[in-house]
Amino acid sequence: MAKALMGHVTNELRTTPALSVENRRLRRRVEDLETMVLRLQADNDRLEAAARDRARAAEDLQPA
Repeated sequence: MAKALMGHVTNELRTTPALSVENRRLRRRVEDLETMVLRLQADNDRLEAAARDRARAAEDLQPA
């Protein structure tokens, strides 16, 4: 019985580092994705502003 319990504890110790590595990898991936979302939102805002400016400029060129 003691060997079975120790085997269970040993298995837990072996999987814990693997889970920690996977957890760190996933956290890093989430950070990368969050950074990408912020960059894409900024790009989108910049493109929308440029499109609005072009639309206003085109309206100014229309004959009255």
